[in-house]
Amino acid sequence: MEDMMPLMTRASERTAGLVRGVRREQFGSATPCAKFDVKDLVNHLEWVAELFESLGRGGPSVEQGPYAGDFPERTERTLAAWSRPEAWEGTSPAMGLPMTALAHMYLVDMVVHGWDLARATGQEYEPDPEVVSRALHFTEQMAEMGRQRGAFGPPVAVPDDAPPFDRLLGLIGRDPAWTG
Repeated sequence: MEDMMPLMTRASERTAGLVRGVRREQFGSATPCAKFDVKDLVNHLEWVAELFESLGRGGPSVEQGPYAGDFPERTERTLAAWSRPEAWEGTSPAMGLPMTALAHMYLVDMVVHGWDLARATGQEYEPDPEVVSRALHFTEQMAEMGRQRGAFGPPVAVPDDAPPFDRLLGLIGRDPAWTG
């Protein structure tokens, strides 16, 4: 927990800042995540925050609701849930995975969807190298399960010497060179 909370916080704050930078006229713009336009992606992020808040409190999986425009506030509640030591104990009753794995899943969502949003809206995005390192290490171990569960697409080939963030993006099915 001690080493993950700062990473989760930095990734959440960075993505919340990107969400705040989205203009309404950008809602219909395409994103690197093919199934989402910008508004759908922000709505997905709202759901991710709500889901991981519930899971961090030992609660159930939750369904995605309609767009609410409150992602930054939701991330604050998510981080509060995970700041409790008991949030890190055992296995999630709702997901059947260790709580530490769920925290890593949240981290991957924040860093990758932050990039998706930045690319789609023309915002600058430089992910924290420590966040990227942790997300890449976790994703290398979980990529096949992620694909089986529909969370990741087919891998996109990137050079072996590509930067770690490009390798993370390729691993989960994003093209690091994507432009709208």
